[in-house]
Amino acid sequence: MKRKKDKKKSKSGNSLFGKSNTGYNKTCPLSGKNAPEINYKNLKLLKKYVSETAKILPSRITNVSLGKQKKLALEIKKARALALLPYVGN
Repeated sequence: MKRKKDKKKSKSGNSLFGKSNTGYNKTCPLSGKNAPEINYKNLKLLKKYVSETAKILPSRITNVSLGKQKKLALEIKKARALALLPYVGN
């Protein structure tokens, strides 16, 4: 008779290839009580999310949530169309 092997995953974060339980929570800087409004006229805010070469920074770097990232990209594109932000960096 064959024996069944128990495939229990370890709950501890010490396993070699398993994900650890310890990590940090990413919080969106554009949501919350005192969060700034995303608007194409708010150039100071928009410039934080644009690189030196005028590329929109990805959300994995800026920790912005998916919905806010889409809104942010749309507002940056509006500001570019109105020549408030450059299309190309230096």
